[in-house]
Amino acid sequence: MVLTELYILRASAPVVIIAAASYSRLVAMLYQIVSLLLEVVVGIVSGACLLRLYMQFLRIPMSVRSGNPLGRFVFALTDWIVLPLRRVLPAIGTLDTASLVAAFLLQLAEFSLLWLLAGAGGGLSAVLVLALFGVLRMVISGLTMLVMVYAVLSWVATPSVISEVMARLVEPLLRPIRRVLPLVGGIDLSPLVLLLALQVAVIVLGKVQVNTLGAG
Repeated sequence: MVLTELYILRASAPVVIIAAASYSRLVAMLYQIVSLLLEVVVGIVSGACLLRLYMQFLRIPMSVRSGNPLGRFVFALTDWIVLPLRRVLPAIGTLDTASLVAAFLLQLAEFSLLWLLAGAGGGLSAVLVLALFGVLRMVISGLTMLVMVYAVLSWVATPSVISEVMARLVEPLLRPIRRVLPLVGGIDLSPLVLLLALQVAVIVLGKVQVNTLGAG
């Protein structure tokens, strides 16, 4: 009888192991899906908060009357979180602190949820660090996207409202480069230089993040 039970246990062990492995793979897949969805949704909304911050810092009109299509888009995505925060976080000069804090809170919510789904291992301080670096990465990614769109639109001779808005967003960043980098064969290479600088910033930021988390 005992030998029979041992045989049954040995025969069923591989099935249990396979089932456990399949369950682990399913959990890992679901975690990746949730992580991707959170990254996309939070990235879009927090990026819109940072764009709102940047446009207000540059005093670019965003009202419907101004005809700025980005303004309407940004308001639609961010009013729900920025306006309540603005009641307790007034702007400091041209710095819209409510939009900045909103972007940080969104990143914090994303990494907190992923931290909980992963089993809440490690210290909670790591979540704060990841949220902070998440905002910095969003800044670099957003600027990279703006420069790329600006470069494409600059090749199109037809002026438009969106091209004018892009010029007001990007050209303040290009002016310091243009002061030291002349035209090469009549071609302005300042957007390319700025894109390279942003990619270097991504590498440096990643290294600093790893060192910060490792030190913690």
